[in-house]
Amino acid sequence: MMALPRGCLAKMLSHRNPMFLSLYPLTLQPANLALHRTHSVTPSASLSNSQTPSFHELHFHWKPLCLYHCQGKCAKMDDPIHLETFNHDCSNGLKVDIAELNKIRPQNLDYFLVLDLEGRVEILEFPVLMISAKTLQVEDIFHRFVRPSKMSERRINEYIANKYGKFGVHKVWHDTAIPFTEVIQQFGVWLMQNQLWMGAELNRAAFVTCGNWDLKTKVLQQCEVSKIKLPPYFMEWVNLKDVYLNFYNRRATGMVTMMKELQIPLMGSHHLGIDDSMNIARVLQRMLLDGALIQ
Repeated sequence: MMALPRGCLAKMLSHRNPMFLSLYPLTLQPANLALHRTHSVTPSASLSNSQTPSFHELHFHWKPLCLYHCQGKCAKMDDPIHLETFNHDCSNGLKVDIAELNKIRPQNLDYFLVLDLEGRVEILEFPVLMISAKTLQVEDIFHRFVRPSKMSERRINEYIANKYGKFGVHKVWHDTAIPFTEVIQQFGVWLMQNQLWMGAELNRAAFVTCGNWDLKTKVLQQCEVSKIKLPPYFMEWVNLKDVYLNFYNRRATGMVTMMKELQIPLMGSHHLGIDDSMNIARVLQRMLLDGALIQ
């Protein structure tokens, strides 16, 4: 587990891997990735069939997550077309065979908090999946879009059009984004409601990230920009790339590489934070079923 000295503010900017434009062959149905309040959708690239199904694909038809719903703001729960088009259960696609759970080693933690932030200038998206260390199921989800505090409205519009317009979710961002200070306040409440944090260290839980950028660099920068103190629960985390290297004895440059080597299909849109968090969770699940110890 990576630890950061208290009071240390990282000044060096970190660069994430460039977007991968190609998708690996999946056994999923072609899906629409756009999300609007209307029924119009933007078609994604069609997905071809793979010869070897993975444990996440069995009896599962992928469709995009309703990004209003995961923020508690979906107003179309009585609309059958909307319900058919979008997924309203974030645990779909992250289910594992109960018969496989005996392969899991006893862990020193009860929950893994899978996190993958988005945003280079300021944080734009803050998604966290709460995964049980015993059942590997999604117990809860926290997802917020974040409105920058030091950018003009014109610059924000350009930034979001470039970042989220390509996924077709820029409208939901504008409808729901709130300042980082409010996100952190709500996230603290969410942690306490799940009895994961009572004001000091996390209780039998740990953040899991793909790399150190999210919590070693970006959160520190954002707290400085937003003029708030770094919350104590952000002081340590698990870098899944380090665990991957130590367990499989091979280096992975990022999430896509790990998924390719483990033959796990890439679902959703790469660099959409909530989709990346779910894909990182799939890698975590596979490693735990292979016998990895996360500490």
